[in-house]
Amino acid sequence: MGALVQSNSHVRNSKGHVMAKDAVVWGILGTAKINDKVVVPMHKAPKCRVKGIASRNPQKARDAAARYGLAVAYDSYEALLADPEIDAVYIPLPNHIHMEWTVRSVEAGKHVLCEKPIGLDVRQAERLIAARDKSGRYVQEAFMVRTHPQWLKVRTLIEEGAIGELRAVTGGFTYYNTDPRDIRNQSELGGGGLLDIGCYPITTSRFILGREPKQVVALMERDPTFEVDRLGSVLMDFDGVQASFFYSTQIHNYQRMQFHGTTGRLEVEIPFNAPNDRPTRLLLSERSSAGVDTQRWLELPVCDQYGVAAAVFAEAILSGGPQAIPLEDACSNMRVIDAVFRSARSSCWVSIQDSQGSYE
Repeated sequence: MGALVQSNSHVRNSKGHVMAKDAVVWGILGTAKINDKVVVPMHKAPKCRVKGIASRNPQKARDAAARYGLAVAYDSYEALLADPEIDAVYIPLPNHIHMEWTVRSVEAGKHVLCEKPIGLDVRQAERLIAARDKSGRYVQEAFMVRTHPQWLKVRTLIEEGAIGELRAVTGGFTYYNTDPRDIRNQSELGGGGLLDIGCYPITTSRFILGREPKQVVALMERDPTFEVDRLGSVLMDFDGVQASFFYSTQIHNYQRMQFHGTTGRLEVEIPFNAPNDRPTRLLLSERSSAGVDTQRWLELPVCDQYGVAAAVFAEAILSGGPQAIPLEDACSNMRVIDAVFRSARSSCWVSIQDSQGSYE
């Protein structure tokens, strides 16, 4: 069960009466490159306003605030968390300190939207559940794809039987990056392909199927210099549905997800880095009553997935209603990731329920 949220989305007027706020005031905890995609859409999103950004380097904070048009540059993370006007924080910090700063943020009374992965293993995710329950704040893993309209459409189409009975899921996500300065190539910072991009086919498969895999088996190759996983292939057993995918940080750019049913196939053209300047598209292959195979593209309206995710999270905060992606879901995703790491080490099938934290 989720935490009982004690919303901090109310203020008192000049007469001391409690009034509901109409927007969540955000602070950005760190000046990571991903902010170039996130901050402006978040600031423009319904019921959202980004007040400022923090860095341990005051000049970086000032530069980032100027670049994004924000009012305040905080010279430390602590200064941002101490600001009583900040309702929620977005955390784009390196993977290995996600848990630490999420805990410190909720202890400061802030709601948290933290970049994926929210922890390095399931034990860290479980610690965040405990911190959330104690604080009464909302905590959410920032898998923006999970609230994107194209993924909601995929789930609806499959539930309505557009491809018959779903039997298999296939996918891939790759890019090429051998920069030793990039945190994704630094093992001590929680780098590696599975935590960076392999997690996407896992979360979307679970989202569409609406249940957890029973077991997984995986192959994994590590970079001899960086010691991070650079190539992996994974098969997840969803008890009747087989979901397989590959990922790599040293292969030419590629991303695709396909859902294969008894009467059709559904393909997500750009499943993870959805564009914000043109419609997203789904390719639906169907078999007609006459036995003829047809294909048609379905277009979804232009939107920015970072703005959508921020707006959905803000609405939950302001209303006190349920989150679109509860922290328990993040914990379940980390349990699958743990099992993938264990399987790659053992070269055996691994039960998801046996995964208790195994990041390396």
